[in-house]
Amino acid sequence: MNQQIKHPLLASPASIGNLELKNRMIMAAMGSNFASEDGHTTDQLTAYYEERARGGIGLIILETSAITWPAGASMPNMIGFSKDEFIPSLQSLTQRIHQHGSKIAAQLNHSGKIAQEDVIAGRPIPVPSIPKSEPSDMFGLLTQDEIMNFIKAGGPDGKGPRYHELSVDEIQQEVQHFVDAAKRAKASNFDAIEIHAGHGYLISSFLSPAVNKRTDEYGGTTEKRARLLVEIIAQIKKQIGDFPVLVRLDANEYRIENGITPADFLITASMAQEAGADAIDVSAYGNTSKGIAFTEAPLVHEPGGFLDFVKMAKKELTIPIIAVGRIELDVAEKGLKNNEFDFLGMGRKVLADPGLPNKVISGQEHLIRPCIYCYVCVSQIFINKPMTCAVNSQLGNEHRDENIIHSKADNKKILVIGAGPSGMESARLLAMRGHHVEVWEKDKDIGGTVRVAALAYEPNGRLINYLKNSLDALGVKIKLGTIATAESVQAFNPDHVIVAVGANREAPKIKGKNGRNVFDGEQLRGLLLGSDIHAAKKLSLLQQLILKIGRASQLLRNISMLRFLSKIWMPLSKNIVVIGGDLVGLELAEFLVERGRAVKVLEPSASLGPNLSIVRRSRVVHMLKEHGVDLLTNVEIKEIYDQGVIFDHEKTEKSLQADQVIIALGANANLDLVDELNCLNLPITSIGDCTSIGYIHGAIADARKAAIKL
Repeated sequence: MNQQIKHPLLASPASIGNLELKNRMIMAAMGSNFASEDGHTTDQLTAYYEERARGGIGLIILETSAITWPAGASMPNMIGFSKDEFIPSLQSLTQRIHQHGSKIAAQLNHSGKIAQEDVIAGRPIPVPSIPKSEPSDMFGLLTQDEIMNFIKAGGPDGKGPRYHELSVDEIQQEVQHFVDAAKRAKASNFDAIEIHAGHGYLISSFLSPAVNKRTDEYGGTTEKRARLLVEIIAQIKKQIGDFPVLVRLDANEYRIENGITPADFLITASMAQEAGADAIDVSAYGNTSKGIAFTEAPLVHEPGGFLDFVKMAKKELTIPIIAVGRIELDVAEKGLKNNEFDFLGMGRKVLADPGLPNKVISGQEHLIRPCIYCYVCVSQIFINKPMTCAVNSQLGNEHRDENIIHSKADNKKILVIGAGPSGMESARLLAMRGHHVEVWEKDKDIGGTVRVAALAYEPNGRLINYLKNSLDALGVKIKLGTIATAESVQAFNPDHVIVAVGANREAPKIKGKNGRNVFDGEQLRGLLLGSDIHAAKKLSLLQQLILKIGRASQLLRNISMLRFLSKIWMPLSKNIVVIGGDLVGLELAEFLVERGRAVKVLEPSASLGPNLSIVRRSRVVHMLKEHGVDLLTNVEIKEIYDQGVIFDHEKTEKSLQADQVIIALGANANLDLVDELNCLNLPITSIGDCTSIGYIHGAIADARKAAIKL
């Protein structure tokens, strides 16, 4: 084994039942909406999974599939296992995976009360007991565009879901549906199956005392509630034989009164093992009517949020345990070493970088593209759109014959102006195509506005580190403190220029915006990083002195250090009004609240955070409200004065007192440099926020488009 490997246990082979895997890294199931509307696999879906197999993953767990398709589907484009007609395309998928030495398991499921396609079609939804309806606090956070794409929750007659409480005979029919789907999985050359018994779906509804109110042999105690799952496992083993069966279970249900507890989970897991399960995939679930719950489970926000449950299962069971839930590689290696679990399941990480396993095995962890936990991927599923990834614009495009990396380059000399995410990503892609690329950046540091974004939300900074490492590995030169002009660009004599200088960030015209207590976004950035001496002049002499010392010591250039120091001292007052409630304003409010500031947010439009993904938006808004932050929309700002802000809200003039006001508005296209360079008659491509405001997601996507077109 390569001695350079930092994580040798992750890279080591292991088995689940009779299934031998080349490493302990597993791709967890995540819905993609890449299947066809008729339940078949597609070229897009197959290429997406093949790219993860090519990247070296030991086992792929296919996204959740419908055993009774079209019934029981939770997405409009969901894979079906209900008919033999699905087998040929599934065989094509498994063949493509196997040729790279990876294994693949089919995740079999009936979505039960989560089956939105049944709601839309007006089909009866099988449940153990009729569930209580609960209003959702997420719907009010959706923008108008998102609402247009959202679930048709009322069904064909507007009366909502049609629930049907299963009889004992009908329960046996559902057991056979799982068995028949498992037979089709084996016929399709899958290496294993995973029974999805979590996340509010049909089996989970039986397991949860919050939903299952039955008093017969399928309800009343934890053991009886687990009977459906036990019968499914036992019948699959009886009718198919020695075919590996994994089971995904919820170890806890968050914010659900009388929901599944860890004690219930351990009983159910033990019964599953006794029935013949070959591994337990430990997950959790949250009340989907609460915006915060989804980032507690199943897409946990807290690093290693399920590890306590995993350790409990490992002590109780003898079969392998799969750990999931934002587990970093170092933590996973330590957990394997301490025998706390047996496999690492990764969802978002292998969306961001399908080559992660190969990079672990080859000792190139510094070149792993990081997930920044922005929730763009899963938020697409919420609005019934295909999955995307903010940091990996190739996701979902793997099937396209675009030859981004492997085309025959004509070795052009390319100048990239701007070392933010868009500029650096375009430089990376173009260098990989064989072009000679140089990057110019006017500041002393790379990253652009993402440096401040990383100050507010640490995962953002990982993307900049990855891009820097990648450019270093490719030999791309980055010249800092270099201002591009028509003269300097002409002297460099490039064949093509990529302009990625970011947006023009100037606060809109608001009376009083130039007051000593007011900072716009650019001024605040310069203040926190110690690079704007003019903004610093608005501070007291003592504050200016402290900032001067920080600049001289270079401490303010280190984002990690600055994040720590800002919890001790910042040149910002205790009572702050933020004008602007989109991505920048909400993340800024989050940053300030974490540092003990009292914050109020005023947003001129009707929507909060439209450029934050739905799931992250829900979490941020919930957390801000929990910390007492007033979030007002449809606000018209009238004036900023030395003691606060005057504004119109709900047809009434109001005011808020504040020691300081931060204007988080005013990002606009910035084509000044493009206009200046046009006189050179050089091919020029402008990308990123200087063209249109798209933040990280848009910046990375723009870079990809530029690389394809050039």
